[in-house]
Amino acid sequence: MSCAAPTGANSSEYFKQRAGTWQVSAGYRFFRSYKHFVGTEEQKQRVEQGTQVINVSHALDLGVTYMPNPRWAISVNLPVQYNDRSSLYEHYGNAVATNPEQKRFHTGSQGIGDLRISGSYWVVNPAALPKANLAVGLGVKLPTGNFRVTDSFHRRTKEGADYTIVKPVDQSIQLGDGGVGANVELQGYAQLTGGLTAYANGFYLFNPRATNGVVRSPEATTIDLVTGEFSVADQFAARVGLSQSLRFVPGLSVMLGGRVEGVPAHDAIGSSVGFRRPGYIVSVEPGLAYMKGHYSAGLTVPVAVVRNRIKSYADRLDPLGVRHGDAAFADYLISFNVSRWF
Repeated sequence: MSCAAPTGANSSEYFKQRAGTWQVSAGYRFFRSYKHFVGTEEQKQRVEQGTQVINVSHALDLGVTYMPNPRWAISVNLPVQYNDRSSLYEHYGNAVATNPEQKRFHTGSQGIGDLRISGSYWVVNPAALPKANLAVGLGVKLPTGNFRVTDSFHRRTKEGADYTIVKPVDQSIQLGDGGVGANVELQGYAQLTGGLTAYANGFYLFNPRATNGVVRSPEATTIDLVTGEFSVADQFAARVGLSQSLRFVPGLSVMLGGRVEGVPAHDAIGSSVGFRRPGYIVSVEPGLAYMKGHYSAGLTVPVAVVRNRIKSYADRLDPLGVRHGDAAFADYLISFNVSRWF
């Protein structure tokens, strides 16, 4: 999710535009997930044994915003993604008996993701109170991303010969989730001193659809009624921190904050059946922001301090309470964005 925190000393930089202002933006995101967790406990043996799943994700978030007046904004955001996933278990398997050479194979996905259209409104007229404000927003997410991406998966015959089958790629690298969702957003800031500003924002995506009809393992003889199809899961993110402008470099600010983001085990609306890997990441998020004229740019690098793969809906159906799936997490995320006002 590519929401950005206010980076100026006060709101004057944001509201000096007249009615009819446009903004175009592009944000780049990168992460590499490879450390497996069950709950908050890292499964270090996966990396040591070389059986970890590695996801490499590149995303370009393209956005257009129109402000009919300084208090209202209408935005359209579309991600363009490139994902690569390598593993042993999805192909020959992790075991030496089935994969004696411990071969790793790749699957991937490329294309547009799910389109988001949203509107936001600043509660206080910025002209009346420029040093603090709160914006509330509502939006809709449309299933424009392909949620049925397939690729070739390697198998071995009893004689050891390689062959491939075509099946859906893992949920983590699907380009979309196949559901129409609604999101709520909050963004606020308060100028504490001449150059120090506190900021906060939050995002929650409601995905009421249960599953998207994509069968995870179409080659299986039986389909699990609970986890056989991909779930259409809710998502959330929140950030809070401080931004300090630097007098010796006009327009430049340094930021330091905290960030939490993830996928809940249970959706707020609708059924939670289907396969998902719920959990959350808590990160320390340093960053830089620069603003000059009609241009602005920001770089943040949240570094994970807590990674928790919580029990899923399916895990919690285990009568013995033992079942608890894993998930791979990244150490950090790189997020860089630029924008221009017209």
